[in-house]
Amino acid sequence: MTISKLQLTLERYLPYRLSILSNKISGIVAETYKDKFALSITEWRIMAVLGEYQGISADEISVKTQIEKSILSRAISKLLKRNLIERKVATDDRRRSEIYLSETGKAVYQEIVPLSYDYEERLLSCFSETEREQFSELIDRIYKHADEL
Repeated sequence: MTISKLQLTLERYLPYRLSILSNKISGIVAETYKDKFALSITEWRIMAVLGEYQGISADEISVKTQIEKSILSRAISKLLKRNLIERKVATDDRRRSEIYLSETGKAVYQEIVPLSYDYEERLLSCFSETEREQFSELIDRIYKHADEL
């Protein structure tokens, strides 16, 4: 008797497809950041989070970006050296550091955001307005469902 071997077709496996798509999209967007602003994908993600949530800790950034703490720490160090972010001791808990975009970081952020939205618009132009809404809802649903598994 022979045992049937299961084979995974990666190109049709959802986690693989999402990972590859994310890498492809991030890579294209990163070219813009890298060329004009000398930022890595990780560095831009940190700045993007800080643009929305000023004064959060590195741990909170890690949760929001899902970036591993050691990688995050190196990227934060680079951003600090380039004066794109600032770190301050929290007034309510001296053991905690709060991270902010610096004035230079805010200026860079203000330049990148329109480029990001423009790229998103071009990327989603293959969908109708209804499909865009459905796609967004489906992503939200799978996000929620993945948290529940």
